[in-house]
Amino acid sequence: MLLAVDAGNTNVVFAVHDGAEWRGRWRIATRADRTSDEYAVWLLTLMTHAGLKPAQVTRCVIGTVVPAALYNLRRLCRDWFGTEPLIARSILDWGFRIMVDRPQEVGADRLLNALAAHHHYGGPLIVVDFGTATTFDVVDKDGNYLGGAIAPGINLSIEALHRAAARLPRIGIGRPQAAIGRDTVSAMQSGIFWGYVGLIEGIVARIRAEAEAPRLKVVATGGLAPLLAEGTALIETVDPDITLEGLRLLAGRNPSPTSPAGTT
Repeated sequence: MLLAVDAGNTNVVFAVHDGAEWRGRWRIATRADRTSDEYAVWLLTLMTHAGLKPAQVTRCVIGTVVPAALYNLRRLCRDWFGTEPLIARSILDWGFRIMVDRPQEVGADRLLNALAAHHHYGGPLIVVDFGTATTFDVVDKDGNYLGGAIAPGINLSIEALHRAAARLPRIGIGRPQAAIGRDTVSAMQSGIFWGYVGLIEGIVARIRAEAEAPRLKVVATGGLAPLLAEGTALIETVDPDITLEGLRLLAGRNPSPTSPAGTT
């Protein structure tokens, strides 16, 4: 079985794939100082509850945008699963060209999303990921990664609004009943929700015009993707597992590392 680890800025997602399907998915808050033993106590308990044993895991793959978390995640794979993990980096065999000026600067999650989206949905397409940041990644018809756009995530915007304006409360995100808010909370919810719908539609329109591809498909992922998809017809597909699928596909294209030599 394959253990896939997707370490984002907010959460770390662990998932086990048996070659045919995902057998379990678990998430924990990202903390760079969390030790490999802490991960192990938590993860192995959940795996046992799902009827899985550590010995069944024969490969590990890690994708992270939090460099400080990598050391302990790697130690988890080595010490508790007896395997050297494959780390998602631009230098691996992705099966496509990374057509940006500095490929090493592209977040692993963005390349993983591009890999899985083209594999499952073809191209050309845009992947919109509603994470800590909201990212737009463009893939051509052959699967090549062309770049994209990065905007502040919805929760970041809500928190910034609350912190910077003394009289504005911290709110939850939801689809407002009307664009015209009749009180402070509903006005904030309208601004956040419809503001991000406008962001999606505006950036997608500009990408389509620039790429001269008016039929560029739009695939969305991330926890808030289903909610935002309610507000715009541009989002054709919502796929919550696209980053994990990218890790699975990347592991299938690249051999497992045989030695920790030269790693940090």
